[in-house]
Amino acid sequence: MFEDREDGARQLSVKLKPLKLRDPIVLAIPRGGIVTGAVLARDLDAELDVVLSRKLRAPFQPELAIGAVGEDGEVYLNHHVKVASGADQSYIEQERKHQLGEIARRQKLFRAARFQAPLTGRSIILTDDGIATGSTMIAALHVVKTHEPHEVIVAVPVAPPSRLEIIRSLCDQLICLLAPEEFYAVGQFYRSFDTVEDEEVVRILREFAPATQRVG
Repeated sequence: MFEDREDGARQLSVKLKPLKLRDPIVLAIPRGGIVTGAVLARDLDAELDVVLSRKLRAPFQPELAIGAVGEDGEVYLNHHVKVASGADQSYIEQERKHQLGEIARRQKLFRAARFQAPLTGRSIILTDDGIATGSTMIAALHVVKTHEPHEVIVAVPVAPPSRLEIIRSLCDQLICLLAPEEFYAVGQFYRSFDTVEDEEVVRILREFAPATQRVG
């Protein structure tokens, strides 16, 4: 159990500090992941940016992810959940367009705080406040790997064991502090798990943006 996102991130940074990183950058999945990412970036003396991916919601069950889409438009589908939810191709395409619209909105908002950082040849630490279905993290991994980084390290405080194997297969290293068998939601492992608003993401991005890249 973590006190809050900052506590989880501080414990993660202890695991990350011994690693030999090349021009490191922390990429956070907003919105909750930006708080985790800010602590990691500060502790590791690394750059901070966001990577945008959105879950594709199951029909009539918006909390259930049938997959995710990244800001490059690529779709990842959890086919087992997709079949069980009854989502057909028409629904998936409609949901994809909806989530790409939200990604575009966030790009406009967040890139007004800082330009997208270069990723090629760098050590990337991809983080969130936790992993549930893994769909959003997988979509983010696909986006990040198109930039040809030196390495991609996924670092999260908590995730269900069932999702760690596939995440591990898609990155160079995976650091996860808790992997409980009884997993219902990321928030159950935090004593304080307040909602993070867009304004907080923008504030943190502006705080960490290099002076030469500040655009707002």
